[in-house]
Amino acid sequence: MLFAVSLPFLNEIVALFLVSVLIAYICYRIKLVPIAGFLIAGVIIGPNALGLVQDQELVDMLAEIGIILLLFTIGIEFSLEKLSRIRNAIFVGGGLQVLLTVAAVVGILFFFGVDWKVGIYTGCLVALSSTAIILGLFSEQGKTDTPVGRLSLAVLIFQDLAIIAMVLLVPILSGQSDSMTDLFFVLGKAVLLIAVVVLLARKVVPWILEKVAQTRRQELFLLTVIAICFGTAALTNLAEVSLALGAFLAGLVVSESHYSDHAISEILPLKTIFNAVFFVSVGMLLDLQFVIENPLLLLGVAAGVLLLKFILSSVSLLTLGYPVRVAAASGIVLAQIGEFSFVLERAGRVTGLTPGGFGEVGSQTFIAVSVLLMLLTPLFLHISPNIGNLLAKTPLKHIGQKRKESAKEDDHTDLEDHVIIVGYGPAGRNLARVLRESGIPYIVIEMNPKSVNEMHDNDIPAIYGDASRTHILEHAQISKAKLCVIAINDPSISPRIIKLANYINPTIQVIVRTRYLSEADFLEKAGADIVVPEEMETTVRLFSNVLKAYMIPDEEIEQHIRELRAEDYEIMRGSIQEAHLMVLQGLDEEGLHTRAVVVREGSLAAGKTLADLKLRNKYEITVLTVNRGEKNVGNPSGDFKLQPGDRLVMVGLATRFADAAEIFREQENPLEFEE
Repeated sequence: MLFAVSLPFLNEIVALFLVSVLIAYICYRIKLVPIAGFLIAGVIIGPNALGLVQDQELVDMLAEIGIILLLFTIGIEFSLEKLSRIRNAIFVGGGLQVLLTVAAVVGILFFFGVDWKVGIYTGCLVALSSTAIILGLFSEQGKTDTPVGRLSLAVLIFQDLAIIAMVLLVPILSGQSDSMTDLFFVLGKAVLLIAVVVLLARKVVPWILEKVAQTRRQELFLLTVIAICFGTAALTNLAEVSLALGAFLAGLVVSESHYSDHAISEILPLKTIFNAVFFVSVGMLLDLQFVIENPLLLLGVAAGVLLLKFILSSVSLLTLGYPVRVAAASGIVLAQIGEFSFVLERAGRVTGLTPGGFGEVGSQTFIAVSVLLMLLTPLFLHISPNIGNLLAKTPLKHIGQKRKESAKEDDHTDLEDHVIIVGYGPAGRNLARVLRESGIPYIVIEMNPKSVNEMHDNDIPAIYGDASRTHILEHAQISKAKLCVIAINDPSISPRIIKLANYINPTIQVIVRTRYLSEADFLEKAGADIVVPEEMETTVRLFSNVLKAYMIPDEEIEQHIRELRAEDYEIMRGSIQEAHLMVLQGLDEEGLHTRAVVVREGSLAAGKTLADLKLRNKYEITVLTVNRGEKNVGNPSGDFKLQPGDRLVMVGLATRFADAAEIFREQENPLEFEE
């Protein structure tokens, strides 16, 4: 009897997962992200298509679990300390994005004769973006900690906070309640709840996880993590705060313990399963017949929403002082409609409110446009760097930069033979400390205003700005610099910085940090002299410690390291050891410095003899050696003819290298940088 009762339930679950797997596999074969497959699967199995799954309530329940687990893992990845660093972006950037979007929608609908209350309700639906999709894609592609990732997260956090007020506004806007007291009461409870969560994160939960971990029982640890996740979400629900926000807060609580990484690994399989169900549930809402009958209407509304959200989100982030490249890239990523808008739409439908006040047509238009924009979100993320770079070449590039760029008036003209560090994350911070202790001059370029202010307070030379802009690099005295170290985690912008640095100063050596070895090839092609992939350095450290444990001599370990780097670092035109020598060695007593430069195709040096260039007579620069393939020519004569690809090692004054840069520079700017 029990089996007979359970069978319909099981049939629907089986249909849901089988179709999801099939469509997701097809999407994988045609290079589409899995999210698109799950949305399409939902459309196919939903009641408006094949009707394989009829129990919408069951699917909604499973989808809610998926959202909770997704937000929980995201909360673990973003600790309270990280969030405190972007609090200005959360409340100013996120607040402006929501307010401007709601105001714009109210104005547009009011122009067409729609009541302002309906306009506010519709504006709230449009203002929200998809936390699940955006952060899921960022996490999958390793872009969570990029400038665009952090800014997008800030706006999404504010939206998740705003949904509390939006849900409470629905009965007021529909006329079922005239009291604002309930609204302020619940908001007060939400603030109190967040304060309690912060207290738990600092004191209680780390202690609990410590005790549970000491038992070394995997099942007990997993159950504890699940209890913290759903327990916190349930408490926030009792306080009439969204379950998703509660799950995010639970993740923040766990992030403060030493076991946060282990917690993610334990819960990841569950999150993957239920997160897929969420996207399937969204697809099930779509009415294909309505889409077929109204294609132009849906495309027009989708284009309008996309343009509106892109512009207003970008403007909101520009007010924080971020460059247009970053603001625009974040704006296009946030241009879809979010999953919590469906929650809000259902709440409005119960009270008689519909999107735009157009009844069932409004609801179906809203659902279809939302699904379409969700499907396009992976594309938005893919093209976001191109959108940002394109707008950065227009007059719009000056917006948002004047406010804080180069926060101190120090022109840094005294810098020479120095190191330029792009990015002040952990890698940049450690490098700056070592250079400072070694007495090597350096300057940091950073786009986080708070970090720049902190550096100024600690007498660390720093410039606020975008290192892909000519003005910023020139302000860092790149023409006299010896090294440029790109320590940011943004593979979309690093090649631009490399090309621009080499164009302005052909004698500069560029070292780039990247996350994956697979990214090294295109960075080398962009002109990087040395690429340092994190995953390779992790491998080196791993086997070094293993060999040391077996008492292998240091000389043999060093030989293994050299062989590994020779095998996998084909992209390098130098070596890590050589880079260290280039930084640390120099003829300081005479004020002279060594530099290396590659003769580029199309430069004035290509095809000329050393005598033709008059490096010694005109610039007081001496060529010590020329590397041509496997051949090294020491102390070359004046009739030595240079070829593209030759690598010259020279000695001279830093200021004279800057004067001679024109000889080795490509005659046409490859990126057409305009300032």
